Amino acid sequence: MAKYFTSEAVTEGHPDKICDQISDAILDDVLAHDKEGRVACETVCTTGMVFVFGEMTTTHYVDVQKIVRDTVTKIGYTRGKFGFDADNLAVLTAIDPQSPDIALGVRDDDEHAQGAGDQGMMFGYATDETAEYMPTAYLLAQKLAYRLTEVRKNGTLPYLRPDGKTQVTVVYDDNFKVTRVDTVLISSQHDPNVSLEQLSQDLKNEVVLKIIPHNLLDKNTKYLFNPTGRFVIGGPAADSGLTGRKIIVDTYGGSASHGGGAFSGKDPSKVDRSASYMARYIAKNLVAAGICHRCEVELSYAIGIAEPTSVAVDTFGTSKFSEEEIVKAVKQVFPLTPKGIIDHLNLKRPIYKKTSCYGHFGREDKDFTWEYLDKVKDLQKILK
Repeated sequence: MAKYFTSEAVTEGHPDKICDQISDAILDDVLAHDKEGRVACETVCTTGMVFVFGEMTTTHYVDVQKIVRDTVTKIGYTRGKFGFDADNLAVLTAIDPQSPDIALGVRDDDEHAQGAGDQGMMFGYATDETAEYMPTAYLLAQKLAYRLTEVRKNGTLPYLRPDGKTQVTVVYDDNFKVTRVDTVLISSQHDPNVSLEQLSQDLKNEVVLKIIPHNLLDKNTKYLFNPTGRFVIGGPAADSGLTGRKIIVDTYGGSASHGGGAFSGKDPSKVDRSASYMARYIAKNLVAAGICHRCEVELSYAIGIAEPTSVAVDTFGTSKFSEEEIVKAVKQVFPLTPKGIIDHLNLKRPIYKKTSCYGHFGREDKDFTWEYLDKVKDLQKILK
C-alpha cells in the first residue's frame, strides 16, 4: 500500500530564518574571538525592527548592530518597499551574562567534568534512501528552497524577493522505497508586476525541473505555485520571526523524532545542539556501515552531569543486530560526554551561521564534521 509523506523548507528570507541567521552570526562572532564564550542568543524581528536578547558570557565585545545589519543585507532586504530594510532598522538589545547556576554545571576543571548545559533528549536520524542519508521529501524541499534563493541572487529570476517556502510530497512503496513525487508546492515572494502565469512557468522550469529527478515526476504530479495567487508582502513585514521556530525544517522534516530543543544561537556546551549533531553522526555511520537501512538515535542528559542518562537506537526492523548490541558498539566507538562531543566534532569554531539555513544535516561541507563517515570501519569491526 502506497504511503504519502510531506516535508517543507523555507528560504533564508523567511522571518524565522532571518532570526536564526542573526543568532548564529552573533555566536560565530563570539567563537571567532573567544572559544570559551557562552552564548544563548535569541532574536525577534517584525516590521522595521530586530530585537536581540538572551544570555552571553564572553571576553569579546560583540557589535550586535553591525552583525544584524550585515546579515539582513546579505539576505537581500535592502529596499524600504520590502518593509524590512537593513539600513533603516531599529535594533534593540537585552543581553545578560549566563546564569551562574548554569555556569557551575558546564565548567570543566580538575574537580568537575564538564556537564550538560541542560536536561533533555536529542535525536539523530539517517536513512539509505538517498546518497546524503536523508529523507527524500525533506532533502528535495531543502534543495528547492536553496535553488529559489540561488535564482533570485544570480539574476535568473530577478523579480523574486527573499521570502519563500517549499513543500514536497513523495510516495513510498511497501519496501519503503520512494516511487514518485506526488505534489510540489512553492510559495515565493515577488515583485508586484509579475503575473502568476509567468511566475508559475519560471518556477517550474528554473527551480523544480533543475532539482527534482525527472524519473520521480510523472503526468500525475501536482504543481502548486503561490496558491493564493499573490505574495508581494513578505518577510517580517508580513509575519514576525523568532529564533528556533523551525526545528523540524532544521532537522529531518518530520521523518524522525525531535526532542524539542532548537539549535541556532546556542554555543556547543548546550547539548540541544551538540548532542543532536552527535546523534546524527552516530546514525549516519551506522547506516553507512550497513548495520541497518534506517536508524534513529536518542541521547538524553541531565544538567551538570557529563555522561548521558540514556542511549537508545531504533532501526525500525532493518538490522540483523539487536538494538542492545548496537548501543554497546555505539558506546565503544563514540564519545558521548559534552566535552567529548565538542572535542571530537571540533565544535568551538565559528561555523554556525551557515547551518542556520537549508538544514543542519545532509549537506556536503567540510565544517559539518557530524556528516563525516569516519567511524564506519570501527563499527563494522565490532558488529561483524
